[in-house]
Amino acid sequence: MACLAIAVAAAGVSVGAGGAALAASPRIRFHIEPKRLSEALLDLAQQANVTLIGAGACDGAALHSTIAGSLTVEQALDQLLGGAPCAWTMIAPGAVEIRALARTSGAQSPASSAVSELLVTATKRVRDPRQLAVSMTAVGGGDLQATGASDAAEGAAQLDILSTNLGPGRDKLLLRGLSDGAYTGRARSTVATYLDDLPINYNAPDPDLRLVDVERVEIARGPQSTLFGAGFLSGLYRIVSYKPDLERFSDELRASSSLTEHGSPSGDIEGYVNMPLWHDIVGARISGYDELDGGYLDDVILKKADANRTERLGARSIFLLQPQSDWSVELTVAGQHLRSNDTQYTTPGLGLTRDNRIAEPHVNDIGLATVSVRKSWGWADFTSTSGVVRHDYSSFYDATAVQDLYTSHAQTSAYSEKARVTMFVEDAFLTSRGAGPFQWLAGVYGSSTAEHSPTEFLAQLSFVPQGVPVYGDDRHDQVDEIAAYGEASWAFAPKWLVEVGGRAFNIHTETTSNVVSERFAPRSLAQDVTFNGFAPKVSIQRELSAGDLIYAVMSQGMRTGGVNSGGAVPLPPQQEIYSPDKLTNYEAGLKLRLWDDRVALNSAVFYDVWKNIQTDQFRPSGIPFTTNAGDAGILGLEAEAQVELSQGLSAQLNARLDRTRITNANPIFTSAFVDGLPDAPAVSGGGVLSYQRTLQGDWRLRLVGETTYVGKSRVNFDTRFPEMGGYVRTKLLVEIRRRAVGLQVFLTNPTNAFNDTFAFGNPFNPTQIQQVTPQRPRTLGFTLFAAH
Repeated sequence: MACLAIAVAAAGVSVGAGGAALAASPRIRFHIEPKRLSEALLDLAQQANVTLIGAGACDGAALHSTIAGSLTVEQALDQLLGGAPCAWTMIAPGAVEIRALARTSGAQSPASSAVSELLVTATKRVRDPRQLAVSMTAVGGGDLQATGASDAAEGAAQLDILSTNLGPGRDKLLLRGLSDGAYTGRARSTVATYLDDLPINYNAPDPDLRLVDVERVEIARGPQSTLFGAGFLSGLYRIVSYKPDLERFSDELRASSSLTEHGSPSGDIEGYVNMPLWHDIVGARISGYDELDGGYLDDVILKKADANRTERLGARSIFLLQPQSDWSVELTVAGQHLRSNDTQYTTPGLGLTRDNRIAEPHVNDIGLATVSVRKSWGWADFTSTSGVVRHDYSSFYDATAVQDLYTSHAQTSAYSEKARVTMFVEDAFLTSRGAGPFQWLAGVYGSSTAEHSPTEFLAQLSFVPQGVPVYGDDRHDQVDEIAAYGEASWAFAPKWLVEVGGRAFNIHTETTSNVVSERFAPRSLAQDVTFNGFAPKVSIQRELSAGDLIYAVMSQGMRTGGVNSGGAVPLPPQQEIYSPDKLTNYEAGLKLRLWDDRVALNSAVFYDVWKNIQTDQFRPSGIPFTTNAGDAGILGLEAEAQVELSQGLSAQLNARLDRTRITNANPIFTSAFVDGLPDAPAVSGGGVLSYQRTLQGDWRLRLVGETTYVGKSRVNFDTRFPEMGGYVRTKLLVEIRRRAVGLQVFLTNPTNAFNDTFAFGNPFNPTQIQQVTPQRPRTLGFTLFAAH
């Protein structure tokens, strides 16, 4: 399988092993010892901070003498691949592709069952994840396409990530069982969501970007505060898009259609085109998609069949300018529109029907633009990313059950919540290059986030069907953050490495709110909060034989506090403000390659101390607020394995055990505490089993089966809410292809399981503990694809 990576360096567009090189890149001090050629290529990529694609093309070859000295990337590649059965091409700034040379008619490709190499940049430098003191998963875009995964929820079996199931554009991503609950409100998301080098989320629901033309998805677990932000307590979810190839035109088109039992048909179309525009200096890559998920829940009162229909459409354009070999400018413009016509919960005993009096649509739209400038010297690389994100999302709920708290003249009532978020970001950092014992990274970060989040309670009358406002909260938040961060590592002895890092930050929040109500006196609020802190990280690691690794790490993350404003009646004084929380992570891990590299095993044991946990909850009236639940201790064991079993048969497996315990519970929040975190099952796991073989000539067959298991837990800290979870998600897929043209046939939920997944229904329904959110019923579909 080809090696995939992304770099933060710039390099020339060049051709090796027979081609003429253009302007050379700066000289770098290399030191690469004899080893398998594919592994030596990974060493070169890390020391030069360049992307490497296709190291597996050199399987069977080896480097027999040490490469050392001050060389350009081009010179190092020429020395490394001299006489090898493969050649290199610099396809874009900092991106090297390795291709096998054409063989004579009698030659055979060497058989290889080794687990493929993979590089990542979740540490803002090109690194082999086997050499990082981080629990990490990276899945290539091709592997995601092979299972038909279009987003994080569908890729859970490979990504080892948990997503709630409130509905498209309403979910939260969770890692390691570090969950503050299923609700989304003022508390900052514990998982950082990035598109390339730009953060796209603060406290909003996951925008649920469709994974189209994606080079790779990276997951880093544990606090990623040093490099990505102090508030991201549980990890990083990073989508790495393909960049323009400045030399070759290419395109791809994929179209799918499916039928859901007891539901409407679904379909989608997606594709990309890559265009070199001018003299290997300017290029563009444009992708787009249009998706329709047919509904499967019938609303008997509203007389709507398949009411929960969802549409998702979007596009992304990337323009690359590389005027010289040592610097580049990249412009990305992207956007997505997502709308669900209704929520996807129901009531036990009603099956796939529901009896809501008002439809509950949800919209989640996001648009962004970013400019990345990269400059390389022989001793360091500089990257600056400037971007703006516009995120609009809204929900509508049937609030008839509590309307008597707000008005006395309504027939039905609805609650409307909206948010418009505009975020400006600047992130600039400098990293060392080369193979010296001392490596470093230093950066500065700044962001300014403006959020307008009006909410209304609407009394609906026969003569005013759109509703009359009887309660409203017009709230504005301004969050400004500045930070300086850095990391330094030192190889203080052979095979030993110690690294220290930290992030010093200042977060200033200004909140204004004006509440009006039919029954109560109006009130206003104006308050600001300043939070200063330092999030440290320390790790030590030792390289074992054959590149295996053992490590230990301590890291911290923390979230700023804030103020509550909603509700016709104010909260008690002790709940008007929620305090900062802090998580300290202690972790030890082991990364191994076994059985002639046929097995890659990564495992970690961790203990987290979470102080003053922030959580978003609902008042009895249905109005959301944020509070501190107490403290928790989380003990966990996680493992993932990639196995090449035999000719064409492979498996990806992951599993996690969690034990969470609440201490110092906040009695003001609730008196019926669950002894553990919500949405944190004690057992979870997943796996993908794949078999490939050649049928005849260029025709190939692939069989894929994937499954995930989510154990039981609660959606809330409160014991009065029942357990949910304990369900299995399954998908089967058959693919037949001839080169770049093929057909996939897939079946999801083949047993037609009806389980209560991790979600909540309607917060304004006093019987919400009786609501369930089932899986999508059995669905059969196909995908046609062709690439050039």
